[in-house]
Amino acid sequence: MSGATIASLSPFLELTAAPEWRRIDFISDLHLASDLPRTFETWATYLLTTPADAVFILGDLFDAWIGDDVRHHGFEARCAEILARAARQRRIGFMVGNRDFLLGAAMLGECGMTPLPDPTVLRAFGQRVLLSHGDALCLSDTEYQRYRAQVRNPQWQAAALALPLDERRRMAAQMRHVSEQRNATDRQRPEIADIDVGAAVAWMDQAAAPVLVHGHTHRPGSQALAPGYLRHVLSDWDLDTRRDDLRAEVLRFTSAGFVRLTPTLAMQAVPPS
Repeated sequence: MSGATIASLSPFLELTAAPEWRRIDFISDLHLASDLPRTFETWATYLLTTPADAVFILGDLFDAWIGDDVRHHGFEARCAEILARAARQRRIGFMVGNRDFLLGAAMLGECGMTPLPDPTVLRAFGQRVLLSHGDALCLSDTEYQRYRAQVRNPQWQAAALALPLDERRRMAAQMRHVSEQRNATDRQRPEIADIDVGAAVAWMDQAAAPVLVHGHTHRPGSQALAPGYLRHVLSDWDLDTRRDDLRAEVLRFTSAGFVRLTPTLAMQAVPPS
């Protein structure tokens, strides 16, 4: 899709929305997997029918992504088809998260998605908004930060991608197990799983962006981090396993500001107020 422009802003990439854009949607933490059919179908329908001019996916679209060579097979191929179809209708921006950090140029190019470094500054509707997955700011979780530094290392990634597919699947299953254990610990110590406010405000100040949009923490809501600095935390999506707490939410940005919508309402051109 044409219109938006990208420029470098050290140390942040800066993306300027096209003048004709009226709606920009943000989603993250869908953790798509073949055993979560309702979540997948809702995401696919939303992505193909939203009236948004752009959708920015801020990490963890997939529960695990073990290399771009899986994009032509099975469930991953279905996801790639949806992304490619959506990208022919509107701008799709993609930022990797802690589950899909191995998603690379081949998948992005074939699906027509715009890669978004973490963090990225979005200029739209007269505002500057800082976009991040969020995990880089969870500084209190020192164990996770060591893990993150390891798996984001290009040498580690090259070695991992050189492994046979079956071995990478086993590695991904082990990573999911470790992540589930860490999440159980985080529920008992919620302070270590949230972003560091000081670091976040420092990023925002450096980027001259008083609004931060991020995911990762699975704690949707909006909060003032400091006077003049506001964050919007994106919702995770789960329409399959949470019997008593089904969740899926789109954060929409327009000239009027930010609003949270269910996927169903987000598919409507003028959702009810």
